[in-house]
Order: sequence, then C-alpha cells, then structure tokens
Amino acid sequence: MTMTMTMTTGAETTADGAAGPHTGHWTGLAGDNPWISTGRAIASNLAVNAERHDRDGTFVQDGFELLHEHRMMSLLVPTELGGGDATHGEACAVIAELAKGCPATALSYSMHSHLVAAQVWRHHRGLPAPVLQRVAADQLCLISTGASDWLDSNGSATRVDGGYIVNARKMPASGCPAGDMLVTSFRWNEAPDGPQVVHCSIPFSNDGVSIIESWDTMGMRGTGSHTVVVEQVFVPDSAITLIRPADVWHPVWATVLGAAVPLIMAAYIGVAEAAVERAVELASRRSERPEVVAQVGRMHNRLTAARDAVASMIASSNNLSFENTADHADVALRRKTNATEACVDAVQLALEIGGGQAYGHGIIERMFRDVHGSLYHPLPTAKQEMFTGNHML
Repeated sequence: MTMTMTMTTGAETTADGAAGPHTGHWTGLAGDNPWISTGRAIASNLAVNAERHDRDGTFVQDGFELLHEHRMMSLLVPTELGGGDATHGEACAVIAELAKGCPATALSYSMHSHLVAAQVWRHHRGLPAPVLQRVAADQLCLISTGASDWLDSNGSATRVDGGYIVNARKMPASGCPAGDMLVTSFRWNEAPDGPQVVHCSIPFSNDGVSIIESWDTMGMRGTGSHTVVVEQVFVPDSAITLIRPADVWHPVWATVLGAAVPLIMAAYIGVAEAAVERAVELASRRSERPEVVAQVGRMHNRLTAARDAVASMIASSNNLSFENTADHADVALRRKTNATEACVDAVQLALEIGGGQAYGHGIIERMFRDVHGSLYHPLPTAKQEMFTGNHML
C-alpha cells in the first residue's frame, strides 16, 4: 500500500510504551501506528531476498524499488512540501522494522533519511531547504559521504569563475547505486582565509561522477557502500550549501548528528530485535535449562538498554526541533556508543543461546555480522570518548 495521508501520533518520550510490550513500540509510539504497519509490510517483502544479497554481496536494488513504490523517500518531508510528514520517531520506527526484514536496505535508507531529516530541521527553523520539495516530487535518493567528511573532509576544490572544480574519492557512500544526488564536501586548501571545506550537492548524472564497486565486507554486505569518484566536476556557486573552516568544530555537525544518529542506530535496533526473536524461538525448546533462561533474560536486558538509548535520542530531538549545540551532539554520541555496545551484546547473547544451530548460516549468524557495522559509524567509541572528554574539560 502507498501512504499518502498525514499521520500523527502521541508522545515519543518513553522506550517501551505505557501500554506494555505487546501493544506499544519501543519508540513510545502506539503499536498500531500506520507508519510502523507500513514498515512491517515492506519488511516482509524485503526479507525474501535479504539472505541472497548478503551471500552475493549485491546491492539491495529491489529494496529501494519497494521504497520508491511506497514513496518512502519523502517519509519525513512535511505535508506542505508534498511529503509524508512522519515524525523523527516514526521514521526511526520504520527503519527498525525494515531492518528486521533486510538490514542492508534499512541502513542504506537511513543514510538518505538523515540527510532529509537535517533539511527538515532547517525547515522547522524557517531556513531554506529547497531540496525537500524535489525529494517529494521526484522521490530523489540522497547519498551521504559523511563518514569520510568529518572535520577535515578530503579531495580538493579549486576556485574558478562561477564555482569550483572538485575532485575526490568518497567512500563509503551507502546506497550509491540507487543515488540521484551526492551530498558531500571537498577541501579547499587555497582559500584566502586558510583551509576551508566546501559543502555541496552533485547529481550522479553529471559527467565526471562514477562508482567503483569497492564494498566487500563482513556484514551489511548489500548496502552498496561503494566508492564514488568525482573527477574534474564543476560545481556552480548555486549548489554550494556551506563553506566552513577546515579541521575545527562547526554547528553543522551538531545538526547532522542530532538528526542522523537516531535514524542510523534504529537500523541496528532492528538487527538486534531480529536476532533476539530467533534466539527466543530456539531457546523455547530448551526452556528447562536454567542457564538458558538466565541468558534469555540477560539478552533482553541488553536489548532494552539499546532501545532506551535510542528512544532517549528521539525524545531529545523534539521532532527535529533540537538546539544544534555541542552539548546536544555530545549526549547523542554518548547514547550512540551505549546503544552500539548493547546491540552487539544482545546479538552475541542470541548467538550463544542459539548454540550450534545459530552458528550455522542463518538469521542470527547474519545479524551477528551486520550488527558489528554499528561500531564504525561516527563517532566510533574511541573518538566519541575523546570528543566527550574534550567537551567536558
């Protein structure tokens, strides 16, 4: 089914919902929320090919075709701009549900969604966000290169009349085989005021933009997080979204992190949930063994800790109306680390509970490999701890 109506729900402030585990959702949304139902319906179709994409390392093109069919590219875009008007929490819930069917589709989609979310944050503040209408009208897929574009960025930008000539190799760029617009940045070392970073958007259809199929990993094998090559591409001044000093903190990162981290980590919540559900099925056959019962309890403790961390991010986001301060970013990053550790722990316990059957190729083994991808999203634990330490001192 295609969702065209505006959907609103109650508060997004609790982790498990006052209605209890069977009627509420960990985001605090009602269990019968229409967007959650849509996510589950799509996930059931995604699951058909998820194992094949993992085995072959092929991009989840069929998953993105389903997302386009349901107009999910504009899930977060406000109604007045032609979108689905989902809240930040609803988008997180959808991504978690998608991940239970196909983690690679969910994670790649979260990368698009966080770019949209950052623009919605701007829209909420009355700032220009023209890409939102284009996303809604044409169901554009936005591709992020944020993991390689932290404070310093990479590549090169050379000033010319009317714009810049840019060159770079950007990796990973999750979902790039389905991409319409590359949202990226380049280092401008010859800027008059010292090294700068030039942020811009580049259509994939431009001459000089190509993809090298470089993604061959342990987990999240179907995300198509390949290398995008940008070679001698002219970027007009009209496509420049920000120029900032290189190598130093800028508020744009607080906006991006506040918008992105809950969406990305929601995918890993779904991964953990899928592994936990399968482990419970296997454990039910050995429920007379007290050590198995205890492990099941411990596994759910860790899943709850992960859900609570992400639900707290959603609550503090205030539906993409948060203050883009270093304080907000720091708390989001700490919760990201906590959620990552808890998700990995929950899936590790699922593997132990499942025993030899889980160790063979199957849902738990696949989710075990996929969940470890959470360790590498900005900021990895060591960098997060340095960021927090510096922020506090």
